[in-house]
Amino acid sequence: MPGRPTSVNSRLFLKGLSEAGYVDGQNVTIEYRWAEGQRDRLPAMVADLVHRRVAVIAATTTAAALAAKAATTTIPIVFEMSSDPVRLGLVASLNRPGGNVTGITQLNLEIGPKRLQVLHELVPTATIIRFLVNPTDPRAETQTRDIQEAAHALGLQIHVLNASTERDFDAVFAKLIELRAGGLVIAPDPFFVSRIEQLAALTVRHAVPTIYLGRNFVAAGGLLSYAGDISDAYRLTGIYVGRVLKGEKPADLPVQQVTKVELYINLNTAKGLGLTIPNTLIGRADELIE
Repeated sequence: MPGRPTSVNSRLFLKGLSEAGYVDGQNVTIEYRWAEGQRDRLPAMVADLVHRRVAVIAATTTAAALAAKAATTTIPIVFEMSSDPVRLGLVASLNRPGGNVTGITQLNLEIGPKRLQVLHELVPTATIIRFLVNPTDPRAETQTRDIQEAAHALGLQIHVLNASTERDFDAVFAKLIELRAGGLVIAPDPFFVSRIEQLAALTVRHAVPTIYLGRNFVAAGGLLSYAGDISDAYRLTGIYVGRVLKGEKPADLPVQQVTKVELYINLNTAKGLGLTIPNTLIGRADELIE
């Protein structure tokens, strides 16, 4: 994975693996590789796994899946990602992947424009919204284009801010204050996920209404999360890895799509920002965190 060790995601993956009949340390051994937010480390990490002749590679996120695909055409690969695997050339089709790759997709990329709409519902008076994106993410251009189109439809102005290292965060939030941004949308990105608590703290400290993805962001003090059900995606990835270990071929396992989307709202953060949560959002929320 491109990010840092995340116990929650690992636990969900292990849960799925156990449902398929495998327990780490008993009848399977797992070699973990974390790039700590440095994508350029992925090729060497995958090359090491290939050299070790592992039975299957579980590649979470688009960057990891692409690195794995480039490294081997024989070792089975099971991905978990939010991008379109057909467009990226990872599989021939969703129903018939072909080759040595299959996996699970969720909707965090597709619902990016919807994230802007949810933030707009909560802060309808804000006309200028900032969009934080990692320029090193291969999906950055598509993410930016989609949210700009959504902003135009809502009559909003979108200004893009870039961050690819922790050093960039201070400059980004200083710019937010200087420009008096009415809100912030953070793009899905493994680097941002690996710094999710830091980002949540910064948004609270600088009093910027912000929406990102994942319950962890809201539990850490972030205002809103609107995202695909990552928990189910990781569990299903574990199940698919187990099925491959039992002898099934990735070419015969259709790519599964997790379509459930979850909304989380931090009530204390909303109160601290002086925001009144409309009943339409309260009624749709999967959880209201205090």
